[in-house]
Amino acid sequence: MAAADLSQIVKAYDVRGVVPDQWDEALAELFGAAFVQVTEAAAIVVGHDMRPSSPGLSRAFARGAAARGVDVTEIGLCSTDQLYYASGALGLPGAMFTASHNPARYNGIKMCRAGAAPVGQETGLTEIRELTESWSSEGAPAAARTPGTITVRETLTDYAAHLRSLVDLTSIRPLKVVVDAGNGMGGHTVPTVFEGLPLTLVPMYFELDGTFPNHEANPLDPANLVDLQRRVREESADLGLAFDGDADRCFVVDENGDPVSPSAVTALVAARELARNGGKGTVIHNLITSWTVPEVVLENGGTPVRTRVGHSFIKAEMARSGAIFGGEHSAHYYFKDFWNADTGMLAALHVLAALGGQDGPLSDLVAQYDRYAGSGEINSTVADQQASIADLRAAYGDRDDVTLDELDGLTVTAADWWFNVRPSNTEPLLRLNAEARDEATMAKVRDEVLAIIRA
Repeated sequence: MAAADLSQIVKAYDVRGVVPDQWDEALAELFGAAFVQVTEAAAIVVGHDMRPSSPGLSRAFARGAAARGVDVTEIGLCSTDQLYYASGALGLPGAMFTASHNPARYNGIKMCRAGAAPVGQETGLTEIRELTESWSSEGAPAAARTPGTITVRETLTDYAAHLRSLVDLTSIRPLKVVVDAGNGMGGHTVPTVFEGLPLTLVPMYFELDGTFPNHEANPLDPANLVDLQRRVREESADLGLAFDGDADRCFVVDENGDPVSPSAVTALVAARELARNGGKGTVIHNLITSWTVPEVVLENGGTPVRTRVGHSFIKAEMARSGAIFGGEHSAHYYFKDFWNADTGMLAALHVLAALGGQDGPLSDLVAQYDRYAGSGEINSTVADQQASIADLRAAYGDRDDVTLDELDGLTVTAADWWFNVRPSNTEPLLRLNAEARDEATMAKVRDEVLAIIRA
C-alpha cells in the first residue's frame, strides 16, 4: 500500500481536512500513535467538538495512543480552550478534535504538549505527519506489551471555576447578554460558565449541531453576526457575544448591535490585566492590531511587544517574554494565567466585568479603546504574491515620510497612517490591513494600495 500523502491536511498549526475523503478513523489511530511517540508522553488528554465525525475520530486517536502503552483521559464534548484547560491543569499533552468554523464535512486535530504548549510545524507536527505517512504504508508499529487505559473524566465544572477565579464578577450590575453559539461548543460551555452570575442570558443556536443549520460558526465574517445584531436590538440587551465553532474565539457587539473591534477588546482586556498585575507587565499584539493597543498598554504602565500574525508566534513570544496577555485582530486572546493559551471565554468575562463595573453603555466604554479608522482585512487574489509586494516596496520605498518593515509581509508606516500587506499561507491571496487617524485618510491609503495590488 502506498503511503498516504498528508501534505494537504497537515497545516502550519493543526490537522484539517475532509472526512472521510482526506482522512478517516484509521489515520486518526495512526496520528494518536505518532503523537505519543513524538511527545514521549506517558499519558494524554483527548476532547472533541459536536461534529458528526468527532466522537469516532477522537476515540480512534485514543485507541492508537493506548495501543502504545499510554493512558488516555477522554473529556468528551468540550471547547478548544476547555481542552487547553485540561492539558494545563492535568499537566498532560492534549488533542482536540475540531475543524473550528469549517463546513460540516471537515474535521481536524489541534495538538498541544503538557501545559497547553503548542504543537506546530516547528514543534513536532512535521514529525507526527512523517510517522503517520510511513505507518500508513508499512502498518502501525507493534503494540505495547501492556496497553494503556482509556478513562472518561468531566472537566467542564473545573474549567468554569478556573475562569471565574481569574475575573471578579461578584459585584457587577445585572446585565442582559445575548449569546450566539452558532450551534457550536459555546452552547455547551456558556451555561456552566455563566451560572449564578447576575446575567439574563438570551441563548441563540445553543443546540449542538455540527452541520451548522443556522449559519457558519465563523463570527469573523460579518454575515454570521447579522442574527445576533438584530436580536441584541430586539431584546434591548446590554451586549451580544458570538463564539466560533470550537468556542475559542469570541466576538462582541455593543447595545446598538455594532461590532466591537477585536483590537478594542484587546486594549480593554490589556488595561484590566495590567491593573490586576500592579500596572506592570508585557502585552503581546500582532502587527495588524490597531495603534490603540500599544498606546493603551503604555498608558497603563505596560510594555507592548509586536509580533507576527499567528498563534504559534504569539504563544512563543508569550513564553519567551513572560507576557501577561496577548491579543490578535482575529479575536484570539491569550492569557498567562491560562497557560499562555487562547480563550475567548475569559476575554468575554473581562468585557462583562468591565461593563458591569460602571453605569454607561458598552459603546461609550469601548470608545476610549477605538481611536482610529481601520479598513478591516481586505483580500485580493494575485498571480504572484512576492511580485505584488515588490511593487508596493518600489512605490513607497523612496518616500522620506514613511518607514518600511518586513516582520510579516510589508508594513509601511507614516505619521498619520499605516498599512500591512501579507501573503496568505494557503491561498494565492494578499491580505491588506490599513489604519489612519481619520476615515478619509484611511480610505485614501486603502484605495492607493489596492490600486497597486490589483493593477
